[in-house]
Amino acid sequence: MSTTGASADPLAALGSLPGVADAVESVRKSVDRVYGHRVMRRRSNEITSEAALRGARGTAALSGADWALEEVRRRSDFSGDGEARTMGAALRLTAEAGQLLSIWRQSPLRVLARLHLVAAAEGEERVGRPRQEGEPVDEPLIGLALPSAAEAHGRLEGLSELIIAGGSAPALVTAAVVHGELLALRAFTSHNGLIARTAERIVLVGSGLDPKSVCPAEVGHAELGREAYLEALEGYVSGTPEGVAAWIAHCGRAVGLGARESTAVCEALQRGAA
Repeated sequence: MSTTGASADPLAALGSLPGVADAVESVRKSVDRVYGHRVMRRRSNEITSEAALRGARGTAALSGADWALEEVRRRSDFSGDGEARTMGAALRLTAEAGQLLSIWRQSPLRVLARLHLVAAAEGEERVGRPRQEGEPVDEPLIGLALPSAAEAHGRLEGLSELIIAGGSAPALVTAAVVHGELLALRAFTSHNGLIARTAERIVLVGSGLDPKSVCPAEVGHAELGREAYLEALEGYVSGTPEGVAAWIAHCGRAVGLGARESTAVCEALQRGAA
């Protein structure tokens, strides 16, 4: 994780990077449009449920299970091949995220361990804890150099301390940094992409930016495409101000697209078409 210099609130310092303030403002306007829709006042629970389903589909697509929305809606058994298990993990994580909001600010590492346990859905010794030296990581779609387990542990602790300390950073900045760090570190032996995007959702909801969880960034990340996602992640990992700012802006566009998706659902409900 990079900052522009020493600061008592390094996440807030990232808000001064070129283009980040514009990204934050654009996200706020997109979120406000959804929450201002008349359908949200009467049927917000339906919008939240639909956003969860679409978000799960989006995050699974980025992890290699790019299924049509209606297939996700139709299926009840996700215990088959690798793609089915990935989709099942995405659905479980999306459901679990809302149960962990109150714990996140006090113990983010506990939440991350829980997310890995939920995603893996098995009782292996490596599940539910950060990886140890020598343990392989199953994350084939992210080709970045893998930090050592010791580095991953240290940076996880640092990230946890920043979250617990709080600060004045915009929600988008914090969410993007959490997302980027978890992808860069791949601190668990599997499902790191799914966990990183779930953690991003938890920050956006828990911060109050999207309290009803109706702006699924996962939808936007999938729409922007895996190539753009990985290119932006490389910018974050580079640690340069330009790279970090580009990653935050990319995450901002993803939230905006998620908001647009839910606005379209609102419009469909208003027309009686959904």
